[in-house]
Amino acid sequence: MSVYPTYLGLRDLPERVQLLKEKLQPCTVCPFHCGIDRFTARSGRCGMGYAPKVASWSLHHGEEPPISGERGSGTIFMSGCSLHCSFCQNYPISQLRHGQEMSITELTECMLELQEKGAHNINFVTPTHFVPQIVEALHLAVGRDFHLPIVYNTSGYDDLETLQLLDGIVDIYLPDMKYCDDRMAKRYSGARHYVSVNRKAIGEMYRQVGGLTLDSEGLVRRGLIVRHLVLPGDLSGAAEVLRFVAGLSTSIGISLMSQYFPAHRAAEYTELQRKIAREEYAQALEALDHYGLLKGWIQPLE
Repeated sequence: MSVYPTYLGLRDLPERVQLLKEKLQPCTVCPFHCGIDRFTARSGRCGMGYAPKVASWSLHHGEEPPISGERGSGTIFMSGCSLHCSFCQNYPISQLRHGQEMSITELTECMLELQEKGAHNINFVTPTHFVPQIVEALHLAVGRDFHLPIVYNTSGYDDLETLQLLDGIVDIYLPDMKYCDDRMAKRYSGARHYVSVNRKAIGEMYRQVGGLTLDSEGLVRRGLIVRHLVLPGDLSGAAEVLRFVAGLSTSIGISLMSQYFPAHRAAEYTELQRKIAREEYAQALEALDHYGLLKGWIQPLE
């Protein structure tokens, strides 16, 4: 029987830590490849140095049902983000960078504390710019009987080489697919070549963990769940996003979200100043059915 979580069977975890830390100097951890020295500077795209910055860590019941389960997901919200989404609903954490810096050892303690509290998994939210630090903390935690699966809960704008170094470390990927049009990504998130970067990242995640697999208790054991937030006027291109996912595999889980509301700097854009219409979400639901994506979740539209 295969080892679960997969990282417990890895012999090269220390080597992975070293390779990832090398990507911090100059920094090539995320697709922006700022090239700053993260050990001495904070002037890059994410605005973060070496020390992990954490906004909160707690048992969270608001994720997709097979991630939250009955006891909750051990969610660790990392501060900062390399994407600068104008409508970010978590902007105090991602854009204003609220949180507290901690050592790698303290991040390890957060993981162990959540395991002790009964978390089903450890769910790193916006981990992209802190991947080396997270893997280093995981390495320390494993030496102290840590054994929960890792959820990589990301914007989906991830560096391919960084993801490849996570192969065998992450069992559950939970990425966004925000756009199908680079112009929209540039306008609202300041991201270059978003579509190609995002699709390569999603493809690599699928290669590593495959489609959605649940255990006997209905919890995610392994696999990929793609989130898509429907934007007003279908600026996100829901049908095209779903078509791409189905082209990879209809075994991938889909979380189709209707929860958009004008947050952060959305008021600066006329087209983002309203919630989505019922008809817009209905069209996205039709695409979900058309492409045979049957594993997943939808949200009620108030």
